[in-house]
Amino acid sequence: MARYFGPDGIRGVDTLRVVRQFIDLTPATRARKWQQTQQRFSARHRQFVRILRRHFARLVRWLESSPEHDLLDIVREMSEQDQLLLAAYMTCEYSVEAAAFFNPSIVPHPSQEDLPPGSVRFIMSFRATGEGHVSSVAFRSGIIDASNQLHLDAVTPFISTPVIETHRKYDKLLFARKLREIKTWNAFTGAAIALLSDHFTRSEMEDAIRSLGDSFERSERDAGHLAMRWLAESNYRVQFDNDDVLCERVIFPVSSRESHGIEDARFVRFSNPDGSTCYYATYTAYSGESIAVQLIETHDFKTFEICTLNGPAVKDKGMALFPRQINGAYWMLGRQDGHSITVSQSNDLHFWYEYKPILEPRETWELIKVGNCGSPIETPRGWLVLTHGVGPVRRYCIGAALLDLNDPTHVIGRMKLPLIEPLESEREGYVPNVVYTCGAMVHAERLIIPYAMSDTRSGIASANLAALLDRIISDGP
Repeated sequence: MARYFGPDGIRGVDTLRVVRQFIDLTPATRARKWQQTQQRFSARHRQFVRILRRHFARLVRWLESSPEHDLLDIVREMSEQDQLLLAAYMTCEYSVEAAAFFNPSIVPHPSQEDLPPGSVRFIMSFRATGEGHVSSVAFRSGIIDASNQLHLDAVTPFISTPVIETHRKYDKLLFARKLREIKTWNAFTGAAIALLSDHFTRSEMEDAIRSLGDSFERSERDAGHLAMRWLAESNYRVQFDNDDVLCERVIFPVSSRESHGIEDARFVRFSNPDGSTCYYATYTAYSGESIAVQLIETHDFKTFEICTLNGPAVKDKGMALFPRQINGAYWMLGRQDGHSITVSQSNDLHFWYEYKPILEPRETWELIKVGNCGSPIETPRGWLVLTHGVGPVRRYCIGAALLDLNDPTHVIGRMKLPLIEPLESEREGYVPNVVYTCGAMVHAERLIIPYAMSDTRSGIASANLAALLDRIISDGP
């Protein structure tokens, strides 16, 4: 992918120095360098010029907030060719799958039109890892036919660069509540929020902060400003063009909270009480020092809303949302204590306060810890939960459990032996001896399980659903 390498990116260059030196280049030198850049890179990226235009616009937005207004005027008056070349200096190539392609989830595609009888179109998400062990979310699509044969769509050699909308509208009440939840509310943030309208942009927030001037102590002002800016940048929108192919779309880290990776997205097709559907995914945001759980929302896999989750129950890895409300509440699997599967319920999707352990390590293959492998799957006999267990020499296996449909805190049964364990051919990789999945789906009475092998590559397994449920129930709680 052609990744932004500028000053407000995850990792950038000494922008002001580069811009000044670029301005000093002769017109002939710039023309020659642009010709070389086009020859070397335009065939490697779909709509290379469009990508550079977006990167140039992002650079201009940064220069607008810098004190170097003389540079801003010069850059704006450049020819389009020079602007594109300057943007190329703020661009780098990044291979999102260079190190690994693993931890998949699978959901039905939003479009199920023009399919053979008995077939279903699907989308799989993957954790793609590249340079620096930075993880992003990648996608594949295909069809499962009536006989449960899987047919993957062709993969192109391109990666799309989306528009990142960090200047979206924020809900004032929700924003204020989240500031309180992360314990950053003070007199300064309260005063700044009071100046904002019910729905505000990032620039309006910055204007409100500046208008307060020096009316607060510096430590309080700086802490409040930092918290508001951090929260705003952690809630953003990713927008792909309509003509971008699904396999070319990659959700790459944007905020500092996730600068070292977007890990293990657990996608689920969610049915709302009014009958409409959307897709959610919980994921682990890794800053390089700490982890946090965040939420992705999409209806079409073209526009993705990224937002923070808050509350004392939002911690550790592996939160997974149930695919519908139960008794009027949202429900979530988790692992807040680091070793047991829990369930939480909440009336607000963004805030989670309490949790209850339901599955603790018990069998020899899961004594170190047990966690979920994606969102529960609704069956007539209960909520089917795929689990992962860690045993001797950090060997990961996949198991299964069944929860009551009306009361997910009640465990109907859990497998005593693993459902999937690493084969000899699957043991070697970036993290040896691991099989893992972030979500499965049911089709034609079979459970389709995409799974990762040793955090390096991925495969597909399937099981007869009725036989699996019989086994779980017979093993008992």
